[in-house]
Amino acid sequence: MIRRAVATLVFPRRSLGIRQASSAAPAPNSDHVVVTNSKPRLEALRSKLSEETPDIHNFAMDVVGTHTSEEDPIPTSTTSDITRPVRRKAPPRPAKILPKPSWLKAQPATSDNYLSLRNTVRELGLATVCEEAKCPNIGECWGGSSEDGEESAATATIMIMGDTCTRGCSFCAVKTSRKPGPLDPDEPEKVAEAITKWGLDYVVLTSVDRDDLEDQGSSHFREVVEKLKQKHKEAGKSILVEALTPDFRGDLSLVEKVATSGLDVYAHNIETVERLQRRVRDHRAGYAQTLSVLEHVKKVNKVVLTKTSIMLGLGETDDDIRQTLRDLRDIDVDVVTFGQYLQPSKRHLPVKEYVTPEKYA
Repeated sequence: MIRRAVATLVFPRRSLGIRQASSAAPAPNSDHVVVTNSKPRLEALRSKLSEETPDIHNFAMDVVGTHTSEEDPIPTSTTSDITRPVRRKAPPRPAKILPKPSWLKAQPATSDNYLSLRNTVRELGLATVCEEAKCPNIGECWGGSSEDGEESAATATIMIMGDTCTRGCSFCAVKTSRKPGPLDPDEPEKVAEAITKWGLDYVVLTSVDRDDLEDQGSSHFREVVEKLKQKHKEAGKSILVEALTPDFRGDLSLVEKVATSGLDVYAHNIETVERLQRRVRDHRAGYAQTLSVLEHVKKVNKVVLTKTSIMLGLGETDDDIRQTLRDLRDIDVDVVTFGQYLQPSKRHLPVKEYVTPEKYA
């Protein structure tokens, strides 16, 4: 067996046939590429190749694949042979994106409430997870909805600490960077002003992950909650605050800093079942780490409610979900929500299944 061989093939510029190299010097204006100082073993290999290799046009006509025996010789190509090359149609590619079912219909984002809330967000330079994560329910949440004759208030989830995350979960459409911009020191005041102006009774604060910061943004998160509560107290109002937090890489001292800030609901999403964690989430997140965060919150704040969320449609099984619920119950998590995963773009994880309303029920 020849382990290393460098073979030089000579292609005449006109005929394109494969010929054996010559050691003689070429004449001026020769049609051949020059091959020099070839070794005997390589020369023998070239000679064998020139005898056995079919014409390049035979290769283009796919004659090689149809040659089966000496009784069925490879035909010699002619000028007419190459005018109609054999072309095979590629097999159809399977569709990777499932069509959305009829029960998944989002309300258009055109209402007055939606436009008013959006203008406030723009004026104060705030980021919302509704926009940054391309949530399809933004029209319903920001505009409010009517169900069974009852009007629900417009709600928005404010995203603090910027609009760029240091992690890259394969389901999330939020921008990512290893080194996002610095925190806005005026953000706690801006957020409190905006939410007071909206007159909400309940607000959800969330944030990007900031692994680049020394305390991963926990102090900033705490300051936003404290400022929000303070501003409402001064105005003679009350408000319930839910904080959907990062995992702070499992540093429980940072978890405690946010859990004791005065919030009412501490949320941290487990996102998916244990079996799918590494496929769905950034490698710095994890199933056990999320459970430890939620468990520690109850240890340092006896009155706060803990909450988490599970995405469905990523390939999980019923048994996977039941085991996840048992694990959450074991650490006394109060609230679990379920949501259908929707693919934000073609480069994100595809939807494996659309869960029916009957199964949710």
